[in-house]
Amino acid sequence: MKKKSGIETRMNRAGYFFVLPFILVYAAFQFWPVIYTLMLGFSDIKGFKTDMGFVGLENFKRLVTDKYFWDAVYNTFCMWGLNFAPQLSIALIFAIWFTDLRLNLKCKGTFRAVFYMPNLLTTASIAILFRSLFAYPIGPVNQFLTGTLNIWATEIVDGQEVLRGFNFFRMNVTPDKDYLIDWVPRIIVAFIQWWMWCGHTLIMLMAGITSISPSLYEAAIVDGANQRQQTWLITIPLLRPMMLYLLVTSMIGGMQLFEIPFLLTDMRGGPRYAIRTMGVYLYNMGFQGTTDYAYAAAIAIGVFIITILLATMINQMIKEHKFNQWWYLLLMLIFIIVGFGLYMITRMFIFMLGFGYIGVAVVALHHYMYEKRRTNR
Repeated sequence: MKKKSGIETRMNRAGYFFVLPFILVYAAFQFWPVIYTLMLGFSDIKGFKTDMGFVGLENFKRLVTDKYFWDAVYNTFCMWGLNFAPQLSIALIFAIWFTDLRLNLKCKGTFRAVFYMPNLLTTASIAILFRSLFAYPIGPVNQFLTGTLNIWATEIVDGQEVLRGFNFFRMNVTPDKDYLIDWVPRIIVAFIQWWMWCGHTLIMLMAGITSISPSLYEAAIVDGANQRQQTWLITIPLLRPMMLYLLVTSMIGGMQLFEIPFLLTDMRGGPRYAIRTMGVYLYNMGFQGTTDYAYAAAIAIGVFIITILLATMINQMIKEHKFNQWWYLLLMLIFIIVGFGLYMITRMFIFMLGFGYIGVAVVALHHYMYEKRRTNR
C-alpha cells in the first residue's frame, strides 16, 4: 500500500481545519438541540424547574391519548391538503403553457418572476399582511364585500338577525352554518400557503419539463400525436419524479406550518382551535400557560415520527418498482373522495379547491391506466 507523502498529509490536515468550524457550529446548534429534545421528552421538566427527572414513556402515553394533539394533526393535514392539490394542478397548467414553444407567450420571464415573488417574502410579514387584509370590520376584504358587492354576514344578537361585516376568524353564524367557523379560517390559511408556494412549484415543474428531450415530442408529432396526447403520454409521466419530489418537500413543510396560523389569530389557532397546527400546539404547551417543556419535546418527537413515516411511504412510491397501479388507484380514490367531500360540505367558493382535488384525481387515473396498459404488454 502506497504511503501518503508529507505534502498530502499536510493538505489533509488543512482540509480538516477548514471543515472544523462547520462541524462545531453544526454540533452546537443542530446536533445537540436534537439530543437535548430527546432527553426532555423522557423527563418531567416544566416552568422554572431546573432538575430533570426521568419519567420514561409517560409523556408519549399522554401524547397518544391527547385529543388536542390529534385535532392539531387533523388541522395540519386539512390545511396542507387544501393547499397542495390546487397548487400542483394550477402550477402544472401554467408550467405547460410557459414551456410550450408553439404558444410563444410574451413576457414569460416577467410572469415567472411575478409568480415566484411571494416566495421571497418572510412568512411573518405575509401573515401580518393577510391579517390586515381580513381585519374586522374595516379590512380591505370586508370593505370590498360589504361596500362594493353589498354582501353582509348575518349574526344572531338577542334572537335577532343583524347584518355586519365578516369576522373571518371569529364567525358568529346560525346553527345550520356552524361549519363555517372552522372551515373559513382553514381555507384562508390554505390560500395564503398556495399564494406563497405556487410560484416555487411552477419553477420546479418548468425545470422538469425543459429537461425532457425534444426528440420525444418530435417522434410523437411524426406518429400523429396531438398536443393533448403529448401532454398526457409524455410530459406528465416524465414529470412524475418531480411531482413526487414536490409532494415530499411540501408535506414536510406542511407538517411544520406555524407562523401563519400563529400570527393570524390569538396565537392559539382561533377561538375553536380550527387552525391550531402541530407547531402551534407545541409552542402553546412549551412557552405559554404551563410551560411544559417535557411534553412540548414529546410533541416535537411525535411530529418528527409522523413526518418520517409519511416521507418514507412517499419515498417508496417514488421507486419505480414500488409505484405500481395500486398506488395510482389509491391516490385517485383519495382525491375524488376529498374533492367531492369539500364540494358537498360547503358548496361555496371552496368548490374550486374541490375540483382541484378532482383534477389531481384525473391525473392519477390517467397514470393508473397508463401503468396498467404498460404492464399488460
